[in-house]
Amino acid sequence: MGHIRDRQAVVIGGTGFIGRHICRALTKRGYEVLAIARKPAEPIPGVVFLALDAVSAPSEDIVRAAQSADLVVNAAGDSWEGDEASMTASHIPLVDRLVDAVATLPRRPRLVHLGSVHEYGPVPDGTAIAEDHPTAPRTPYARTKLVGSRIVLGAADAGRIDGCVLRVTNVCGPGTPRGSFLGGLAHRLRRTTEDTPLAVTLVDDRRDFIDVRDVAEAVALAASSPVTGRVLNIGQGDAFSMRELAGLLISASQVPDRLVREESGAVHSKGGSWTQADIRLARRLMGWSPKVALKESLHDLWAASASASASATPSRPAAAAARTEGH
Repeated sequence: MGHIRDRQAVVIGGTGFIGRHICRALTKRGYEVLAIARKPAEPIPGVVFLALDAVSAPSEDIVRAAQSADLVVNAAGDSWEGDEASMTASHIPLVDRLVDAVATLPRRPRLVHLGSVHEYGPVPDGTAIAEDHPTAPRTPYARTKLVGSRIVLGAADAGRIDGCVLRVTNVCGPGTPRGSFLGGLAHRLRRTTEDTPLAVTLVDDRRDFIDVRDVAEAVALAASSPVTGRVLNIGQGDAFSMRELAGLLISASQVPDRLVREESGAVHSKGGSWTQADIRLARRLMGWSPKVALKESLHDLWAASASASASATPSRPAAAAARTEGH
């Protein structure tokens, strides 16, 4: 595939888990990438960083940052762990301001917004959720994400912007934040020894998980896609047992089975007991399909957690790294 030369992309939330991979994917395609976030993080080769809080910064600062952009990606957001006030700020006013900024720019950059499969709300087990499925979110995270997605879709329908929404399922792979189930499990497995065996409580849920690099590839394809004013589901297209996923990660860790035991106990499931995205529309309209098998994704998650564990310092708390988790 030929590179796009002299094109510029701005990634809001570009230092987060998903944002970093999006920056890398766009750089590989020849984009000049500007990553915008509130705080700097580990540098990304070939990516310029700008410290800017898109929620509270003056609107003209956002316009100035994006004025030469051909593409703006909104990968910002708050995690499950965030409180409702911070979720609301990240998912609604930020999107509103970003849409207004993009709409005023003479170059009319394309806007790709990352939504969440949880915007659909809980569904009956066995449901493959298509884009026309009714939205009935029940958690603050899902409700605020849906409002943000609707702002983008409404602006595109009105002809103010050229943009689309990618509704992403649960995300895993290298860099998975510790605040997520799989990231937290990897962190705990690193500390498992003969003297400190690991007790794991698992839900019976089945959920659609997608590797973060496949999400980044979807964003890169959406950047040049003619799709506007539409939602596209991005996921593996299957529902995996959480027990199976935990087993794959434990296997990748090579921690002996005798040091891991499952505990019984009620675990509240925030996102419903079943998620499975119907991903046929993304395949048909963008030519996108997932390429990274979950076994490989969890192997790479484990491998990346080793280097993260080695370089962790008290000044980089896990909570800060989890801000874009929850998709």
